[in-house]
Amino acid sequence: LMSNPDLLLLDEVSLGLSPLVVDRVYASLQGLISSGTTIILVEQDLNRALSVSNKVICMLEGRIVLAGDSKSVSRDEVTKAYFGLHRKAAGGVPA
Repeated sequence: LMSNPDLLLLDEVSLGLSPLVVDRVYASLQGLISSGTTIILVEQDLNRALSVSNKVICMLEGRIVLAGDSKSVSRDEVTKAYFGLHRKAAGGVPA
């Protein structure tokens, strides 16, 4: 971070950390975002990710299955997209 990057790719920043440390990490992320750094965050803690994100992209099997503004995408939509519940089986019934 000393080189003031324009873009950071972060994968599972909360994995294995205590809740106190996770709070500090996300406070730092918010500061980086406010300073103009773009962050691509891969995170399974959906609530935390949504709290700092502008956009959500949900991928399943290498394909984008949901994309939108983080303020308008619901947790339910992300869950359905992530678990493939949006797919249609034969006859138009969800798979």
